[in-house]
Amino acid sequence: MKKWLLQFIENEGFAYGYVKLTVALRKTYGLVINKKKVYRLCKELKILRPQRKRR
Repeated sequence: MKKWLLQFIENEGFAYGYVKLTVALRKTYGLVINKKKVYRLCKELKILRPQRKRR
């Protein structure tokens, strides 16, 4: 799964957050995966995007 996550990041740049990555993994590879699991993997790989600040 880590390879697939890195492939999405490489191909699209940083257009994906962990929620969009979850949807992409589900559609592309047919995985049954939770967004929390993807969040943990992104955190481990240090590919998380910075959070937007609320106004």
